[in-house]
Amino acid sequence: MDILSIEHLTKIYGAGEAATHALDDVSFTVQAGDFIAIVGASGSGKSTLMHLIGGVDRPTSGTVRMNGEDIFKRTDEQLAIFRRREVGLVYQFYNLIPVLDVVENMTLPVRLDGRTVGEERLGSLLHALDLEGREHHLPNQLSGGQQQRVAIGRALMNAPSIVLADEPTGNLDSKNSAEIMGLLCASNRDLRQTLIVITHDEDIALMAHRVIALEDGRIVADERRG
Repeated sequence: MDILSIEHLTKIYGAGEAATHALDDVSFTVQAGDFIAIVGASGSGKSTLMHLIGGVDRPTSGTVRMNGEDIFKRTDEQLAIFRRREVGLVYQFYNLIPVLDVVENMTLPVRLDGRTVGEERLGSLLHALDLEGREHHLPNQLSGGQQQRVAIGRALMNAPSIVLADEPTGNLDSKNSAEIMGLLCASNRDLRQTLIVITHDEDIALMAHRVIALEDGRIVADERRG
């Protein structure tokens, strides 16, 4: 079953002779529970695509449908709720709030919704992410790998249908990179969460069920593996 349908997605920055097509008529579908790697050189449109799928930005034209619903028919406020509840976003630079501790950063999406934090889920994530004993550490008291685990915990806290990760291991050494990808793969495998990872790393791309390659804002290859 398709959880995501991207149809003729185009994003243009600027106008006239200065116009830049960051994405140019991109279309593909994603099955629920799939693990997709999106690859391409810098400037190929990978991050723009992720921002549009996650409702962080709006397209010039085209649609992103999740479970059959066009997400861009929502208001900006509704899109903010969509990002908190339906997608989990993981960035290369963690984007943690420096004055909030581990638990506060992880539970921020839940608390922004005015909902009660599920203590059982929080405890399970802290255990899975090897963050037990660091619950009240601030980001500057954590290593890069630990900060990325907190960012993943925040993305998974609401049990989103889709996890979007933009170069999630870009700032990490090989050991921490392997651990972070192991956690993301486990969420895909064990929780059946759809996982879309943007990466330059060939080893990460080889873990995926499917690899989509972008060049100059267009899909140039779409290969299912295994």
